[in-house]
Amino acid sequence: MSSTDTLLRAVREIEPIIRQHAPEAERERKLAAPVARAMHQAGLYRLWRPKALGGFELDPISGLRIIEEVSRIDSAAGWNLQIAVAHDMFAPWFGDQAAQEIFHADAVPVGAFNPVRKAVPVAGGYRISGRTSFVSGAHHATAFIGFAQIHDGDRLRVDANGVPEMRLIAVPASEAEIVDNWNTMGMRGSGSHDVEMRDAFIPEHWAAPWGPLEKPGSAHEGPLYRLTVWPAIAALVAPALGIARAAIDEAVALIINKTPAFGTKTLKDYGVVQTRLAQAEAKLGASRAFLFEAFEEAWQEAVAGRAVTVKLKGKLQLAMTHATLECAQAVSLVHEIAGASGIREEYAFERHFRDVHVITQHGFTNASKLESVGQILLGLDPEWSFFQF
Repeated sequence: MSSTDTLLRAVREIEPIIRQHAPEAERERKLAAPVARAMHQAGLYRLWRPKALGGFELDPISGLRIIEEVSRIDSAAGWNLQIAVAHDMFAPWFGDQAAQEIFHADAVPVGAFNPVRKAVPVAGGYRISGRTSFVSGAHHATAFIGFAQIHDGDRLRVDANGVPEMRLIAVPASEAEIVDNWNTMGMRGSGSHDVEMRDAFIPEHWAAPWGPLEKPGSAHEGPLYRLTVWPAIAALVAPALGIARAAIDEAVALIINKTPAFGTKTLKDYGVVQTRLAQAEAKLGASRAFLFEAFEEAWQEAVAGRAVTVKLKGKLQLAMTHATLECAQAVSLVHEIAGASGIREEYAFERHFRDVHVITQHGFTNASKLESVGQILLGLDPEWSFFQF
């Protein structure tokens, strides 16, 4: 049995725990501790961690399938899982010592990148200050990953071209404060609160120069890490796939049994319901297939030792954004089918609707990224800066 099959089986084994605590996550606006513990014990946080550091080092599609399956059970659990494994993809920028200290076998690294923090050089390292938003999974993290600009006192340090000196940093979770302000329409259980740091000390080797990856650390020389940030961005899409799958499956169960008010036929006998259900299934299936096709192509390039071209990165971005938007449309179709059942909290349809539409707003995969993809297709330089990586 492959590692992927073993991990998918582990997801099924902890499914009752995830389902039991899903209402708590929604109510408390953070992932329930028993769920985080169960995912940790099942090894799910190590999907994309290198084998040299105790991880599984799965290929991108296998990792996405596992995140998708957790998200089918509960969006909060799936989102917290993806954010942690995504941040493992930033480990190659750090040196070997830092990678071993930050991304060890028990680590749960999470983070966010905007606004950037302030790093003031001191003896042996840096003092980090600043407040960053949308730090999903903050309550169960061991370290926070993010960006910081170097300041000499209060003066921003810039290079000869006037560009601020940027560092990719990690800060122990014990050195930061979670600001309870995650009050949102959807994805409430993700616990994506702000995190603030006030003169938190980190050693110098926990701050790595940020730019296109040139030489990864020795634990990160495998083909997975040649894809740099792209699996990390794709991880954001997997919860949308899982949510859409759950919504469609639950719609089928509802349609078979429900007779609408003032009607004499069950929902399954209405042509418009049959059509909308088929459309939703097609949107999920087609967008998922395109996403996996794009990443299989990129994976084969990485295995062959070839660099991923900007054209292929454009395909990855297109597949990711397209899948997110199509999943949201699929859930909207389900919401239409469900009728009044779609707005009642005893059903999950209203949560699926809220959650998937919140995901469409993420800055790395939202509809605005289609513009940069169009620029690539036309032979222009894309504005989206991550195409450099």
